[in-house]
Amino acid sequence: MKLLAFAASNSSQSINRQLVDYAVQLLQDGLIEGVAADAVEISSLDLNDFEMPIYSIDRQNADGIPQPAHDFYDTIGAADALLISFAEHNGSYTVAYKNVFDWASRINMRVYHDKPIVMLSTSPGGGGGGFVLRSAAHLAQYFGNEVLASLSIPKFDQNFDTTAGTLADADLDAQLRDALATLSKVTSKVTGDSAAG
Repeated sequence: MKLLAFAASNSSQSINRQLVDYAVQLLQDGLIEGVAADAVEISSLDLNDFEMPIYSIDRQNADGIPQPAHDFYDTIGAADALLISFAEHNGSYTVAYKNVFDWASRINMRVYHDKPIVMLSTSPGGGGGGFVLRSAAHLAQYFGNEVLASLSIPKFDQNFDTTAGTLADADLDAQLRDALATLSKVTSKVTGDSAAG
């Protein structure tokens, strides 16, 4: 299974990036039930590599769709599954992510290519990025996603050990592992398709 993992943030200090990195480490260490480490090939992207002018129909009509939008769209298309942690700015997506997404949606509204996805979010507050996570999960059907699982991690600074790079709260850690275990459906399908081919 080819898994694309990234944080929907362009911050160099992104706590959602730290959460994704921990989830990736669990997968690479073979600590997720039903998902063997050697069954997952993980790649990542950085939203800073996809900077473009703010989307407008006037820009599109004048200059077309920028190459970074095509690159983002194609990178998602090359994966078998997605792992995204959504940063929340004022109850919604970050501007950086929304702009890349808006440009890519002009290529095809089904930006996510009908890929299965595990959605995460975290924030310093008690809401844990829940607003943006619920919005992303609700809208996934319109943009080409099968949501396997979603999980919000509240109070990041209290629940995540930044020195160790791990979740310090045992219950939240177990919930994360359960969410990642849903990827076993994808590994089973990919393995089955390969065997059939």
